[in-house]
Amino acid sequence: MKKKLASAALGLTLLFTAGLGQASASVLSTTVNNTVGVPYKYGGTTLTGFDCSGFTRYVYKKLGVTLPHSSKQQYKKGTSVKKSALTKGDLVFFDTSGKGISHVGIYLSDNKFVSATSSKGIAITPINKGYWSSKYYGAKRVLSSSAAKKADL
Repeated sequence: MKKKLASAALGLTLLFTAGLGQASASVLSTTVNNTVGVPYKYGGTTLTGFDCSGFTRYVYKKLGVTLPHSSKQQYKKGTSVKKSALTKGDLVFFDTSGKGISHVGIYLSDNKFVSATSSKGIAITPINKGYWSSKYYGAKRVLSSSAAKKADL
């Protein structure tokens, strides 16, 4: 219980320092806020547990977009985005296996993204440091500018 509470507190702290804690919280920040610390579950798509693509699918459904439940299939959606041009809500993809896309998350801001990790559940982590920096594969912008505006991104 203490671990989950500490994880939730850390997640909230990171959200606010990542620039997501606005007076009128966006759909993205509210959804991320409510999921940080939820455990990893292979094939999971609900608040009882998520895998990476189940999590992105869950969040995007809240944004009014339907995504497939596969990181490789999600990569086929949207428009490619250079790493230097990432904006809040972009899908970010990683090759953790050496065999192509095997992980997906959602870019937040300040070089941080949120995803379902097997070690920490839903967690916010740096994209350019540590484990993920060498695993980065690419990014896609799935939300149209009007959908992003509606979602308050």
